[in-house]
Amino acid sequence: MAYKSLLTVATSPEGLLETVTAAAQVAQTMDAHLDGLALGVDRTQIGYSYVGSGAVVIAAAMERAEAEARDAETALNAALQAQTPTLRSSAESVVTQLGALTDVVAARARYSDLVILPLPYGKSRGVEDEAVTEAALFEGMAPVLIVPPKGMKSSTPKRIIIAWNQSREALVAARRAMPFLRRAELVQIVVVDPPPHGPERSDPGGLLCQLLVRHGVKAEVCVLARTLPRVSEVLARQIRDVDAELLVMGAYGHSRFREAILGGATRDMLEHAEVPVFLAH
Repeated sequence: MAYKSLLTVATSPEGLLETVTAAAQVAQTMDAHLDGLALGVDRTQIGYSYVGSGAVVIAAAMERAEAEARDAETALNAALQAQTPTLRSSAESVVTQLGALTDVVAARARYSDLVILPLPYGKSRGVEDEAVTEAALFEGMAPVLIVPPKGMKSSTPKRIIIAWNQSREALVAARRAMPFLRRAELVQIVVVDPPPHGPERSDPGGLLCQLLVRHGVKAEVCVLARTLPRVSEVLARQIRDVDAELLVMGAYGHSRFREAILGGATRDMLEHAEVPVFLAH
């Protein structure tokens, strides 16, 4: 069981090398092909304009987007060339308006086994970075591996934590992460403050552990009390305590009218991510 088709999306040269390096390492381990997409984004919102200025604004915005796409593609190609020569990869660039970005990314993510992206939050990140992540997850229906600025320690993480809350999204994430889970030395299913009247009240995480063990995963369950204000803080502390190299969790959208909104728990975890985060919806 392995990922065979990987995708990474570049919106700027910032932090691109670490993300591409992580993607290349996974591709080499899984004997996969890595596709790279460089995006130039026109951020103008066409709704009104001053008389005579519309065409000028649109032309200037498109020129800027095309320049960004060229810069991102140049950086993407340089990052790919810096990898091992045996890496199978390809790259292309696309210019799109912000409103159409979801369709562009989703169309490619749907035919990828895994999308590998940089952390969407930070000083050098824009609204398009979060939109790319959400497009791949919600519209592209692909699992996403978020790589923090310091990169990925190993393409085969030895210690992995699964954030388990009995939800559909968490189960989908665990299933989609199976290629990583089966290669790990320890997979810890972490349940934070389980509900006393839930369906798994007598054995939190037990059925998931059974499922994983039957697939050859070295899994165990760890039930923790919510001793910190946020669940994300409890998870972050556990990641440090066991020296985990990957976090697997479900991605949650708050609004069905606007799907491109990452839920609070997901965003909290990503904003302070110290290790790669595997997300699925």
